[in-house]
Amino acid sequence: MNDKISGGCLCGAVTYEVENDFKRFYFCHCEQCRKITGSAHAANLFTRPDAIKWTAGEEHKKQFNYPDRDFTVVFCTECGSGLPFVTKNGKALIVPAGSLDAKPNIQPNDNIFWAERASWYDHGKQANKCEGFPS
Repeated sequence: MNDKISGGCLCGAVTYEVENDFKRFYFCHCEQCRKITGSAHAANLFTRPDAIKWTAGEEHKKQFNYPDRDFTVVFCTECGSGLPFVTKNGKALIVPAGSLDAKPNIQPNDNIFWAERASWYDHGKQANKCEGFPS
């Protein structure tokens, strides 16, 4: 597939291009993903490990491997934004959906580790919807 989309961190220090040929899109509600994102869930896309080309700032990437569990996160050392990484077993590239500059080719497939979701998540979906900060 030749369709590519760009992505990168918030500050722009790290940028990449990735083939827009994602196979899976998960919202992960596990405790580790909540902690690493500081949010209700991680939104991760999965594709082939060779589907990415780093275009700038690879030296600003830092990797953290969670001890005693198959869990990794890569982030920009300048702004802390989550960045793509290849899984420890080398079988997949995981791309944080929020790091993309355009819409991926698929919609979310599953909410995984649902039993671990934040106790406030369900109520939050019913909260007011605002275009910006509330008045």
